[in-house]
Amino acid sequence: MSEAAQAIAPSSPPAHSGASTQPELRSLWSAIAGGDVHLHYIDAKGVRTRVLEAGEGPVLILLHGVSGHLEAYHRNILPHAEHFRVLAVDMLGHGFTDKPDRNYEISDYVEHLRDLIDALGVEKVHLSGESLGGWVAARFAATYPERVDRLVLNTAGGMIADPKVMERLKTLSLAAVRSPDREATRRRLEFLMLDPSIVTEDLVEARFACFRRPGMVEAMERIMCLQDMDVRQRNMLTEEELGRITAETLVLWTTHDPTASVEVGRRMANLVKGSRFVVMENCGHWPQYEDPDTFNRIHIDFLLNR
Repeated sequence: MSEAAQAIAPSSPPAHSGASTQPELRSLWSAIAGGDVHLHYIDAKGVRTRVLEAGEGPVLILLHGVSGHLEAYHRNILPHAEHFRVLAVDMLGHGFTDKPDRNYEISDYVEHLRDLIDALGVEKVHLSGESLGGWVAARFAATYPERVDRLVLNTAGGMIADPKVMERLKTLSLAAVRSPDREATRRRLEFLMLDPSIVTEDLVEARFACFRRPGMVEAMERIMCLQDMDVRQRNMLTEEELGRITAETLVLWTTHDPTASVEVGRRMANLVKGSRFVVMENCGHWPQYEDPDTFNRIHIDFLLNR
C-alpha cells in the first residue's frame, strides 16, 4: 500500500459572492453558449444514451453521480474541450438515457460504459467520475485497464456504507420523482452543496426535466438499489481491485463532502498505486460545479500531465 501525497487546493472566489463576474457561472446555458457543442444520442449496444460532446483530441468521458445527469458538467465542458474530445454522459437509467427494466448495480453501469466506448470506436479514454460515476470509473479501470489512460475519482462512492447517508439519498431522490415538485428537486440538489444558495433555478429545471421523464419513478427505484445495504455491500470497491488499477489516477476530495470524509478519500488514494490525492476547500459533493475554476485547473493539469 502506498501513501498518497495530499495537496490542498485553494478555492477560487465563489460565483455567488460577487467576487467573480464570469457570465458562464450564472446559468448552465451561458456556460456552453459560446462553444461548438453537440447534444445527441449514441446507441450503446441498444441503449440510447444521451451525451453532450465538444472538442477534439483524446477522448475524455465525464460520469455524473447517482440520480444525476450530464448537466452536472456544464461548467467544465468548454475549458476541457480546448484539449480533449469531451463527452458528458447520462448514465444507464439516468437523465434522458434509456431505462432498462432491471436494477442497476455497478456491473451494469460498467458494461454500459464499455458499450459506449466501443460505439465511439476508440480503444482508450480518459475517464473522470463523480460520486456514483467515480465508483463506476474505478471498477471499469480495474476491470478493463487497457481501456483507460488517465483516471479521476471525484468524491467517489463505493468505499463505505453509511446507513444514514444511504437513507437520506434514497428518501430525497424517491420523493423528488414520486411527486414531481420543484422544491423536492431543489432539496435533493441542495444536499450536494456546501452553500445551497448556488443551486440555480436552471439547475433545478434541468433536473426537474429529468425527474419528470416517463418511467422515471420506476427507474429511480432501480437506481436506488445501491442504497440497500445488502446490494451495496456486494458492490463495494475492494482493496484488491483498487490495487489492480494501472492508470495514472487523481483522487479528488473536498473538505465538506456530505457523503464521506477526507479520510475516506485518502484511504482510496492509498489503495490506488501511485495516485495523487487533492482536497478542494469550501466545496461539498459537486466540486466541478461549486468551484469550477479550481476544479478545471486541477483536472486539466492532471490530464495533461503538467
